[in-house]
Amino acid sequence: MSFDEECLEDDFLSAMSDVTPLGPDDRVSTTQAEKTLAQQLKRKALEQQLNRANNFLSSEITQLVAPDDMLGFKQDGVQEGVYKNLRLGKYPIDDVLNLHTGSFEKSRQSLFDSITANQAKGVRCMLIKHGRGEQSKPIAGYLKSAVNHWLLQLPQVIAFHSAQIHHGGSGSVYALLKKSEQQKDLNRELHRKK
Repeated sequence: MSFDEECLEDDFLSAMSDVTPLGPDDRVSTTQAEKTLAQQLKRKALEQQLNRANNFLSSEITQLVAPDDMLGFKQDGVQEGVYKNLRLGKYPIDDVLNLHTGSFEKSRQSLFDSITANQAKGVRCMLIKHGRGEQSKPIAGYLKSAVNHWLLQLPQVIAFHSAQIHHGGSGSVYALLKKSEQQKDLNRELHRKK
């Protein structure tokens, strides 16, 4: 140890000579107060507002469809056989979303949340019940037109088609979702060349 280091150590020890360690009784305990109901409601409202802000689905419907029209779409790259099986209702339905009971904005948010969550969970096919909307105001088939428009905007949806009669006919639609990353990895492993 050099002379400078010894001096520094002595200075430190002399500066700390009057310091006493804290005992167990000298600790300060802090308790977090329960959040009030108003704080809880404010937080919930902010979370809902954030979810709505993340929802990019348009509120404006540009193309109206009639209540009896059949809906259908498939992205490029979806095989004809896959689309035919979807059309015929041959895929197992992993989830059902009923949009009949909610308001327009609630339906929009429910569809967005459901498809996002289901695709992340690995759901491949879901049934969306939108109704035919023959009596809807101001325009017949308004929610059906909205669902058609929204499904076209969602990148997770690779194909959709109006359902078979026993699943709701033209008042429901099958939606085929993209595979999740986990499903893709599993598929690669399953079909890997040995």
